[in-house]
Amino acid sequence: MKKLLLASTLSAATLLSGFAHAADYNVDREGAHAAINFKVQHLGYSWLTGRFNDFDGSFSYDQNKADNSQVKVVIQTASLDSNHAERDKHLKGKDFLDVSQYPTATFTSTQYSANDENSGTITGEFSLHGVTKTISFPIEKIGEGTDPWGGYRAGFSGKTSLKMSDYGIDYNLGPASTHVELELFIEGVQQ
Repeated sequence: MKKLLLASTLSAATLLSGFAHAADYNVDREGAHAAINFKVQHLGYSWLTGRFNDFDGSFSYDQNKADNSQVKVVIQTASLDSNHAERDKHLKGKDFLDVSQYPTATFTSTQYSANDENSGTITGEFSLHGVTKTISFPIEKIGEGTDPWGGYRAGFSGKTSLKMSDYGIDYNLGPASTHVELELFIEGVQQ
C-alpha cells in the first residue's frame, strides 16, 4: 500500500511539474523590478524622459501556450516623474494628463500572437485621459526561472509609440513632438 501511495504521489508530482510554468504572475512592485518609462521630443531639439513611479499589474503566461497569455496594467498617472517638479506639475495638469480627472491609465490585453518562444505582438485596450483605443506592440521575453528565494519569475519588455492627440492631449509642442514613446519592463512573480 505504501509503495502504491508513493508511486501515485510521484506520478502526480511528475504530471503537475509539466504545468509548473502555466501560471499567474503579479508585477514585482515591492522589489522595484519593473518600470514604465516614457520619452517625448521637446520642440524637436532634445528628448524629455521620465517614468511612472506607481503602477501595478498582473499577467498569465504559459510558455507552451503563449497565445493564451493575458496582461493587465494600471498606472497611477499622478506618479509621473520627469525629474523636474515644475514640469511635472504642468504634465499632470489640464494641458496634458489632467490627473485629478483621470487618475489612472490602463492596459488590458485582448490577444497575444507569438512569433517564436521569446517574442510576439500583444494587442489590447489602452485607456488614457478618458479615451480608450486598441493598440498593438511587440514584446520580448527577457527570461524566466527560479529566483534565489524559492519563487519563480518571468520578465518581458515592450515598446510602443502613442499619438497624444488620439487621447485628447493636443497641447502644441511642435510638429516633432506629437507622439510619446512608452517602454515597459515587467518582471512578474508567480503566484
